[in-house]
Amino acid sequence: MSRPITDLAALEALYGEPVAASIAKEVPALTPGYRALIEASPFFVLATSGPGGLDASPRGDEPGFVRVADDRTLLIPDRRGNNRIDSLRNILADPRVGLLFLVPGLNETLRINGRAVIDTDQVLCESFAVDGKAPKSVLVVTIETVFFQCSRALLRSHLWDPAVQLPRASLPSVGSLLAEASAGREGGDAYDRSLAERIPKTLY
Repeated sequence: MSRPITDLAALEALYGEPVAASIAKEVPALTPGYRALIEASPFFVLATSGPGGLDASPRGDEPGFVRVADDRTLLIPDRRGNNRIDSLRNILADPRVGLLFLVPGLNETLRINGRAVIDTDQVLCESFAVDGKAPKSVLVVTIETVFFQCSRALLRSHLWDPAVQLPRASLPSVGSLLAEASAGREGGDAYDRSLAERIPKTLY
């Protein structure tokens, strides 16, 4: 039988007091250690909220692609994609963002909450150019809170363990996923073949 939690008091009674260290680790600006984690990270997830609901978008590039301007400000190039711009649409409506950084091999993650602005300054965008190609915009994130997440989730998932990595062919291809979702209007084997050639050429 379902027994939903419907109020904060019941929730807090169920879980009890938070561990003291889990509160102490949260600060309003980057520490040297937190900065080091960002500079070592090649990947993070950007969470946003807008009129259409919530969204979480993966972002990745070479380590250091998220530039630390100061202890309260991050600069993030919006690299080339499929032009859905879900995250950017949301930020225009609601500037609040959440960022979850991962570092390969590290079981701790870094969480940041703050507010973002979409900046199209030409000099700023060109400072993030790769192979002569600059992003169309840069996210300027003002940090409000930052803290590390302990290792339990990644340890339980064995995320970095090569022994549990699946062969790509064991799951549906991108072309087959697209064909299934679009009732055959898009995708298929031809899409898979073109994607393998197209992606490396359109990273930036």
